[in-house]
Amino acid sequence: MNLRKYLVLLAVMCFGSTGDILLARGMKDLGPVDLHHPLSLIAALANHWVFCGVLCLVLFFCSYMTALSWADLTYVLPATAFGYVLLALQSKYFLHEHVSNYRWAGILLISCGVGWVTRGPELTRRPQISDEIHTLGTAQTMHEAQNTASAQIPPEARHIGGTPNALNAQGPAGAPDKLPATGGPS
Repeated sequence: MNLRKYLVLLAVMCFGSTGDILLARGMKDLGPVDLHHPLSLIAALANHWVFCGVLCLVLFFCSYMTALSWADLTYVLPATAFGYVLLALQSKYFLHEHVSNYRWAGILLISCGVGWVTRGPELTRRPQISDEIHTLGTAQTMHEAQNTASAQIPPEARHIGGTPNALNAQGPAGAPDKLPATGGPS
């Protein structure tokens, strides 16, 4: 993995955790919001903390989509989970929240998991069928289709008229070429 990809994963972690912190800070200023009054959620965007938090989360989403364009979800999500460490540190020092020892232990376990996941491949490699095998398979399928089609033609119709698969003037299986005229209106 190159430096650019590490920077994208770092952007995902930083924008995600910072956006969450700024959003939390702004919503603490505003107080409880009732879902029965959706205009209060829109009015919350006027708070500069909330607005900056939403902006950071939009940047998070853009960098997250970029990471998913070149790596598997099962790689990107755990690799960016290190953002939980950043989130805990920002919560402790910026929001002055108490982070218990149990939470720190959980964050440590997440960090260990991140280390294990990032050692694997970033993208699942799917086996490619080579053009030669694909061409051979197509030719074999066409040959089988011809054999099946010729097996469905009755043996007496295969050599009518002296050439294989040609029909004589009588049509298939001895049917007359033309129907006799009837005396009905034309």
